[in-house]
Amino acid sequence: MARVKLTDVKKIYDKKVIAVQDFNLEIQDKEFVVFVGPSGCGKSTTLRMIAGLEDISEGTVEIGNVVVNDLQPKDRKIAMVFQNYALYPHMTVYDNIAFSLRLQKEAEDVIYDRVTKVAEILGITDYLLRKPRALSGGQRQRVAIGRAMVRESEVFLMDEPLSNLDAKLRNQMRAEIILLRQKLNTTFIYVTHDQTEAMTLGDRIVIMKDGYIMQVGTPTEVFEMPENLFVAEFIGAPKMNIIRTELKKDENGYFVTPFGAQIRADGSKGNALSTRNAPEREILLGVRPEHIVLTEQGSNAIPCVLEVNEMMGSELHLHIVTEDGSRLIVRVPTMDLSDHEREELVAGHQLYVTFTGKVMHFFDPETEQNLLV
Repeated sequence: MARVKLTDVKKIYDKKVIAVQDFNLEIQDKEFVVFVGPSGCGKSTTLRMIAGLEDISEGTVEIGNVVVNDLQPKDRKIAMVFQNYALYPHMTVYDNIAFSLRLQKEAEDVIYDRVTKVAEILGITDYLLRKPRALSGGQRQRVAIGRAMVRESEVFLMDEPLSNLDAKLRNQMRAEIILLRQKLNTTFIYVTHDQTEAMTLGDRIVIMKDGYIMQVGTPTEVFEMPENLFVAEFIGAPKMNIIRTELKKDENGYFVTPFGAQIRADGSKGNALSTRNAPEREILLGVRPEHIVLTEQGSNAIPCVLEVNEMMGSELHLHIVTEDGSRLIVRVPTMDLSDHEREELVAGHQLYVTFTGKVMHFFDPETEQNLLV
């Protein structure tokens, strides 16, 4: 059983720099969990503590119901893939993959069987006699993954393994990691700063900031119900629009008043506000770019001017400025627009936008917590 449990884990450098604090998480057997957050948030440090490459200042790490704080990395039944591949340049691909097995003094026929099997799974059989310098970045990363796979470990740790690849290769390798997970059927802990990787790979996502866990949840949970403003803006591309406005109430329920419009909080959002008997107050209103739509001039339409039009292929990212100078981003599928409408979307063009109450998020301006969580 490859359950991983971290309890009250803290990492302090030089007795004053706190890199990770109050970290509590239980990862189930065969679960794929992704640590994500900006640079310096503590995600790689946490992974290295699990691996045994960093000492734990406080708390405990368990792997398979065994506390491993004092165990060496080789005794933790883990395998790790690093960001920079860490291949031996003077060895062939075969010898790189076989290296850890030879350290364990495995028989050569056993080594051959394991290495060739792993190479076949990763599609690198034809490269076994090459040196790393003769491989592309994607091929080198496959070799690094193969070197970890061959150990048949219970927990697979990956520290930003795709960050050195170009965009096309990253997309390809993401799909290959998903297939690899299905073949290995073991516990994965994956670190990245790329929220797209986190959303596509993880069963659950651990979002971190300044050494703290900000939210743990499935990709759907963190996208649809962010617990705080940091998560709301970090997950989703382009990031969520944040508007300072008023939450008001009348005999028909709750509504907000962004830029002079009046938009009702209907559906589950309105019901949740009513259940909590939320008071009228100033709030930070969150609306994702894909939930803002172009509309005609009217009582609830928000007038704005187009500042920048980014063509992204299947969609446009419209950077707009409202009458009070606020800037918003709107995602518009190109298939929703006629040729004439596309031609009109130039800098300086007058637009009107709106959104519905079903897609709104409400945050406290001081605590930045989601009012409905």
